[in-house]
Amino acid sequence: MSEAIRTVDLQEFLCSRRSIRQFLPDQVPSEVLNRILQTATWAPSAHNRQPWRFVIIRDQEIKKFLVEQMGAKFRQDLLSDGIEQEQVEKQIARSRGRLLGAPVSILVCQDTSLGDDYPDASRRQAEFLMGVQSVALAAGQLLLAAHAAGLGGAWVCAPLFAQEIARRVLDLPATWDPQAFLLLGYPAEDPAPRPRLGLSEVARFI
Repeated sequence: MSEAIRTVDLQEFLCSRRSIRQFLPDQVPSEVLNRILQTATWAPSAHNRQPWRFVIIRDQEIKKFLVEQMGAKFRQDLLSDGIEQEQVEKQIARSRGRLLGAPVSILVCQDTSLGDDYPDASRRQAEFLMGVQSVALAAGQLLLAAHAAGLGGAWVCAPLFAQEIARRVLDLPATWDPQAFLLLGYPAEDPAPRPRLGLSEVARFI
């Protein structure tokens, strides 16, 4: 196969990934999961600090407890926003179903101890954001690696709203900032592609 054909095939593959939220009950073999995680660690990172940290949650009881604790915080926040109780419970039930329905949940964290330190707040914030960007690149690469292995995955940002709860329940180091859940498993759905903005709407050529 020529290099040009391989490139075309790869571009099509990259565009074929979908967010999967319904999974088969089949477990993901450890060797498959380890390969995916290893691939994710080859993402680029600022200063090559590799600040990503992955917490792989396969124990259903721990997962249930974490979801319950996060759900209580979610409920409190939604009620404070003035949302009706019935709607609140529907949102929590939908979120709970997604989190518990995935055979593997990976909590993606940023180790904030790895960035450079600066005396001014502006550069400290920039350094923190470089770490966030690095972790996001690794998470995106992990989702693509999962797709290549025949798995489905979804990115869920709920941990951002309950970082202290996640740290406490999972006994994480204080410097590990929870960023997102990556939900993985064998797909039980085949969603159609969702619309994308045209290149003319998202790019400026100068």
